[in-house]
Amino acid sequence: MKILVLPGDGIGNEVTAQAVKALRAVTANGPGFEMTEGLIGDAALAVHGDPLPEATLEAARGADAILFGAAGTYESDLLPPEKRGGHGLLRLRKSLDLYANYRPVTAFPELIGASTLRRDVIEGVDLMVLRELTGDIYFGTPRGVHRDDRTGERVGINTMRYTESEIRRVGHAAFRAARLRRRKVCSVDKANVLETMALWREVMTEVGRDYPDVELTHLYVDAASMHLIRRPRDFDVIVTGNIFGDILSDAAAMLTGSLGMLPSASLGEGGRGLYEPVHGSAPDIAGRDLANPLASIMSSALMLRLSFGMEAEAAAVETAVRHVLAEGYRTADIAEPGSRQVGTEEMGDAVAAAIARSRH
Repeated sequence: MKILVLPGDGIGNEVTAQAVKALRAVTANGPGFEMTEGLIGDAALAVHGDPLPEATLEAARGADAILFGAAGTYESDLLPPEKRGGHGLLRLRKSLDLYANYRPVTAFPELIGASTLRRDVIEGVDLMVLRELTGDIYFGTPRGVHRDDRTGERVGINTMRYTESEIRRVGHAAFRAARLRRRKVCSVDKANVLETMALWREVMTEVGRDYPDVELTHLYVDAASMHLIRRPRDFDVIVTGNIFGDILSDAAAMLTGSLGMLPSASLGEGGRGLYEPVHGSAPDIAGRDLANPLASIMSSALMLRLSFGMEAEAAAVETAVRHVLAEGYRTADIAEPGSRQVGTEEMGDAVAAAIARSRH
């Protein structure tokens, strides 16, 4: 079982190391993994002049799963788009056709106090944001900045674009996911303003007819944003486009108390997937042993389950996370009065130790 590890930039290096630690702990007495490491983002740009060098892309194509950290820094954000660290990740997703991004959002009972929202609002939250990942305004053309010949002003252009087949396949993924949960899908769009989103709603409605056992509802993205904060327990699976999914899933992270608690899996056809924490590279805290590694560790659990079919091992990792939270371990982003505040490394060690205890 081949895993390509792409720590990337900033805190990506620190949190990914803890996920690798968890993977090694959970397979200590069982099947192991062949792990190789590659460069992406600013780290790759510095060595190869490209945020996604061909060697990394080839290694990704040959891997059974990819464990990713974070890509990009403030410095590369000022470069042309094709040179930005984060662009390497966008290209990787597109090249591997990883079109469905699963972002589970769970309000851990131990972290209810870490959220800025009231207990009665977030208690029991368990939802999934399914974000389409390879289309929309991030990839549509024409795009770019040019100078208007008539006025001399600079004009920025990005194009929101979806094909029927792109919408249809992520729709099927959403309904299949809902069948394993509470059988409810909420499709989020902006069909009242955008023709692209009118097509989105039309196709989602058509796909829904193939799943009469799953309830389908529709919300405009502005209404969905409000509803997500006001009544988050109403949601089961939210399916939406690339840009809306990017925004809504970050908002949903606050239901859990921190972006550091949100894992994700990006899948295409077949079993290969890319697994990553939702947070970015956070260069302001990189190298300071402050980052929360739990989203990365829980992403490795998704890898075990979805790419390798190792349900017992995935459950062992997730149970270990709950144990360390119950024992009061907290990184700075989720710390509360009376909790045991620890750094990235110690949190990773605590999870690995809890896994080891459960496996003996």
